[in-house]
Amino acid sequence: MEEKFTFCGITMEKFSLAYGCFLIIWALTVSILTQSTSFTSWIPAFIGAPISLMGILTMLYPSRGKIWMHIAIVFGFLAFLGGLDFFRGIAHPDGPFAVLGASISKLMLFLTGAIYIIGSVRSFLWARRSEIEDKSSL
Repeated sequence: MEEKFTFCGITMEKFSLAYGCFLIIWALTVSILTQSTSFTSWIPAFIGAPISLMGILTMLYPSRGKIWMHIAIVFGFLAFLGGLDFFRGIAHPDGPFAVLGASISKLMLFLTGAIYIIGSVRSFLWARRSEIEDKSSL
């Protein structure tokens, strides 16, 4: 079996770092472009910071990588759940894009959170299979 699991061509710890940084940059960009003074425009950054941190900690302390990546997926799941609020906006009388920046951010959280969860689950399954194969080869 492969030495390390990769998703989109990179290891999950690097993917986590990149995804977390993307969320932080997204929050910064949306807040500046929409001139938002709302605390909620920074929610992607508050989710992205711990995901990035967990990716960094996994790279620095690989022996504790399991715990760091499990913590990261909790925040990825929060991104996904937060993004579900986009669908509540569909029922809004002015439509789902009444507040354009917020709606696009929610949709982004939903889609990227789902992608991150898929990658994480695939990584966990790969690790489990590797563990089983290693034990059976003894």
